[in-house]
Amino acid sequence: MNVIGSRPDGWWRDRNRAMATLVERLERWATAEGYDVTVVFERPPSPPIESSVITVAHAPEAAANSADDEIVRLILADADPAAIRVATSDRALSEQVLAAGASVYPAERLRNLIDPRS
Repeated sequence: MNVIGSRPDGWWRDRNRAMATLVERLERWATAEGYDVTVVFERPPSPPIESSVITVAHAPEAAANSADDEIVRLILADADPAAIRVATSDRALSEQVLAAGASVYPAERLRNLIDPRS
């Protein structure tokens, strides 16, 4: 939600739609740029969001920082954490990501790449 929430565009009025829109924009961007992208939500999207381009994941249980914990778990489980870049504006998550061997990319910068302002 860091990427979604990096722009106050009313996303909070329909969180499910905001999540689906994020995945749609990430799909276009990842396809054009050739990136392997995983998006991690705090809870399972409802209705489920499916993509043949983006891996849509969620924390095992929705709770405060549960998506952050899942992101760190995924990094630690990866054979090459240095190849992972996490988009976040959360300082605590950034510190955990760096300690796990991955890198951090500002959430707002990613949002501007996948959804340029008019």
